[in-house]
Amino acid sequence: MKMGKQIRGLLYFFTTDIRHAFIIFWTILLSTLSVSLIAAYVLINVGETKMIFTLSIAVYIFCGFIGFLTAKERIPFSIKVGATRKNLFVSLGIFFLGLAIVKALLSNTLQLIMERMFHVETIAFIHPAQLLTNSWLTRVLIDTTVMFFILSVMFLLGLLFYKYGLFGGGSVVGVAVIVLLLGLAQGWLVDLIIDVYQSLSMMLFYQIFFIGVVLYGVSWMFLRRITIANTK
Repeated sequence: MKMGKQIRGLLYFFTTDIRHAFIIFWTILLSTLSVSLIAAYVLINVGETKMIFTLSIAVYIFCGFIGFLTAKERIPFSIKVGATRKNLFVSLGIFFLGLAIVKALLSNTLQLIMERMFHVETIAFIHPAQLLTNSWLTRVLIDTTVMFFILSVMFLLGLLFYKYGLFGGGSVVGVAVIVLLLGLAQGWLVDLIIDVYQSLSMMLFYQIFFIGVVLYGVSWMFLRRITIANTK
């Protein structure tokens, strides 16, 4: 009973804590979209000019920031008010999955409304689902899996920076960058991207979601060792 109450309390805290950032994000996104639509109407008779708009990239970036900042800001406060590491781990997993689902539903419902109500030839919405079956459900599933993966990766990276400082976290980022540069230089990274593109299917995104779950599980190794001394 106590565990359930604490998890509900943590979920309430996480939800209310990001409300301000959530509102600002959607205000900026809707404003940008509105300006883009106005510009698209103005450019209807101007040659073959076409504007490209993607909601997915914006929500992916937002989730990346939320995942990273959670380790720095929400973990310390939660521990200071008495939350157990186990409850934190469970609550954050539920929160990340819920956030990914909500953002996927909102962004793709917005895109559907814009496409149905404001059919303008000079503006196009792009989404990874266009490489598969470009339906509302497919877009939601893809965005949910990708956003949960991003949240898990950035949360784990945030924990590394938080626990081991700039040197520890920076070292991991540096190694990742070196591996990517070597992959580009040797060509195997390009070959991998081509192979993935040629065999693209929903199974890839299910695998991405599974990797996200595994990475979030790895975060427990760091989360369970965080002490009050780390939260100062």
